[in-house]
Amino acid sequence: MNKKQLLLGDQAIALGALHAGISGVYAYPGTPSTEITEYIQEHPLARERGVHSDWCTNEKTAMEAALGVSYAGQRALVCMKHVGMNVAADAFVNSAMTGTHGGLVVVVADDPSMHSSQNEQDTRFYGKFAFTPIFEPSSQQEAYEMMGTAFDLSEEAHLPVLLRITTRMAHSRAVVQTGTIREQNSLTFPEDRSRWVLLPLNARRRYNEVLQEQDRLEKLSEKSPYNQYIAGNRQGVIACGIGYNYLMEAFDGQTDRTVLKIAQYPLPTALIQKLMDSCDEVLVVEDGQPFVEEQLRGLLDSSGKVLGRLSGQLPRVGELTPDALKQALGLPNGHHFAPSETVVGRPPALCSGCGHRDVYEILNEVIREYPDSKVFSDIGCYTLGALPPMRAIDSCVDMGASITMAKGAADAGLFPSVAVIGDSTFTHSGMTGLLDAVNSKSRVTIIISDNLTTAMTGGQDSAGTGRIESICLGIGVEPEHLRVVVPMPKNREEIRQVIAEELEYEGVSVIIPRRECIQTLKRHLKKSKS
Repeated sequence: MNKKQLLLGDQAIALGALHAGISGVYAYPGTPSTEITEYIQEHPLARERGVHSDWCTNEKTAMEAALGVSYAGQRALVCMKHVGMNVAADAFVNSAMTGTHGGLVVVVADDPSMHSSQNEQDTRFYGKFAFTPIFEPSSQQEAYEMMGTAFDLSEEAHLPVLLRITTRMAHSRAVVQTGTIREQNSLTFPEDRSRWVLLPLNARRRYNEVLQEQDRLEKLSEKSPYNQYIAGNRQGVIACGIGYNYLMEAFDGQTDRTVLKIAQYPLPTALIQKLMDSCDEVLVVEDGQPFVEEQLRGLLDSSGKVLGRLSGQLPRVGELTPDALKQALGLPNGHHFAPSETVVGRPPALCSGCGHRDVYEILNEVIREYPDSKVFSDIGCYTLGALPPMRAIDSCVDMGASITMAKGAADAGLFPSVAVIGDSTFTHSGMTGLLDAVNSKSRVTIIISDNLTTAMTGGQDSAGTGRIESICLGIGVEPEHLRVVVPMPKNREEIRQVIAEELEYEGVSVIIPRRECIQTLKRHLKKSKS
């Protein structure tokens, strides 16, 4: 039944996917995408229909599981943040080669300005690289509606569809008018099984088929209701995704400029050419990297009239903001409050009572005796150990890199070489690095700081909970050098002794400090009392 709901962009996507008839959502938690899966997990329709919604070990396994659902004729949603797409890229790019059977939509939440990420990245490049259709909603209403359209297009074109959002779309709210609820697909299988077997003979044939589909996809973009040409004066604006929302805000909903709104890709070349022919200059408004601007400069513009992030009219780095857009349009900005003289910036810190604090404090004490020691860390809330007063870690690059970097540094002669990794990150991407270290008999000390959850993104289930010792032993860590401790002040001397002993071991040692995240513990205690 149609009704209005106040939803985050993430929630609008989740509800749109449920109403489009998905049978599973596959994801690894990562801000700003996490709320999509959480919303589906808690929704009555998902429970009623038995929609699979457990968290996956990493983004690659999520993408592959969703592809299996598609093979079986049903609809699947995959969710991740932008750096997660780097992990899933092998499966994602090849899913365009196999194609889809049941609808498959991959939602990626980019994080311009790096609010909770280690780089800025624009996922639209992945969609173009893989020759898949791309959707980029300009509002929560479009985000909801696009899910049904994207699943339909995936089944019609036999391709995965990429839906790209940014932080502000993911985490801002708006009223959404919901529509009809579609039934789930029944179980069916592809008639042409050969295209799912990417031997070179089959892959070459599929590659040609994917390329031949591009002209039709471009024509669909040109006719898409999500791409709109609004005639006006000779000042042109191309507004992509949430950029269109900001544009309308800047002009209070109405402008005399010629506007091309783009929310579906491949680029609608005919509409862009029409705009270029009609305007003296064109400002490209996009949140993220200059994806559209670069293509226009390379393909259609020899006059220098395309303006945007590359030309300096909009900032080259950071997220698009309404104020930056107003400045580029020559409009006055609103009043701003002066910076406070009494409130100072306060960087994030590990929670009071967090087990990671005890680990870092003791580790700092021990390795102080080794002037050349280095601690390679990883991505999680324990990365905050890099900040004062602890300054306990020397690196954080990507998921799982702590173990492999420690191994490489040990191979180069570093002693002691220490890795600190969380339980969820270990099962996400650290296990293979541990296997490399064991196979090479590297002299590394690996601390798997286990707080029994995926804490940084809100306390989601961790894939390795209750299994980390078994995993390490199965990989080949020697039982006498697999040590488990409880990180609490009363155990400081015991932990100090364990770390000191394992640093001196001429091989792979693993120390597991285990204590539940203080935040999830509070929630569990509160729930048990209610």
